[in-house]
Amino acid sequence: MTTPPRKRFYKAATVTDDNGIALDGRPIRTPLKQPLKLPTRALAEAIAREWEGQGETIDPSSLILTKLANTAIDRVADDPRRIADEIVKFAGTDQVSYRAHEPEGLVARQAEHWNPVLDWAMSQLDAPFETTTGIVHRQQPAEALGAFARHIERLDPWTLTALHNLATITGSALIAAMLAEGALDREAAWRAAFVDEDWESELWGKDEEAMQRRAALRREFDACIDFLELARQKQ
Repeated sequence: MTTPPRKRFYKAATVTDDNGIALDGRPIRTPLKQPLKLPTRALAEAIAREWEGQGETIDPSSLILTKLANTAIDRVADDPRRIADEIVKFAGTDQVSYRAHEPEGLVARQAEHWNPVLDWAMSQLDAPFETTTGIVHRQQPAEALGAFARHIERLDPWTLTALHNLATITGSALIAAMLAEGALDREAAWRAAFVDEDWESELWGKDEEAMQRRAALRREFDACIDFLELARQKQ
């Protein structure tokens, strides 16, 4: 059974003086009943626009920024170390470290998009991540994971939330971290994340269901980057 859509129960969504969101003057709370207070006015205004843009019924899938904010407040702020550890664990099996044996074209394309990510980790984080061929797990050097952990642990809950989601979407904590630092733009990050999938599509053609899934991922991907940028925007 599916849950029936919830009818819109408010007329207007506005930003409060303390960067909260109010529906007809009543402040929104998170699922754990905490005040939905945002770190910047810019992010608060963007979330208000999500709610203002709802039609006669509320579409939860369109409230991506709201969901990210709820996660940051309810899951990350009280225990940022746990989320940081998850991101570091993700880096231990990062897709950019696992390379194809063949064909040559795919090997070259992976190197083109993924080598700069590893180079950035080494030059900027002093994190010497290694590569291997095939899918058999390879333990990354302790110094690489340690250096990456030190970088991640200094991030605020809002950044950690966006980075965790981006790592999940892209299959790469390193791509996500590089993107979060502004060392990789979103288009380059998107291409790097889907090197293998794009290669397969070029060989065998595009599948309609896969394209729809990819479009949904792209919306979430863009929203995560917007969330990150808006959370850092100066007042």
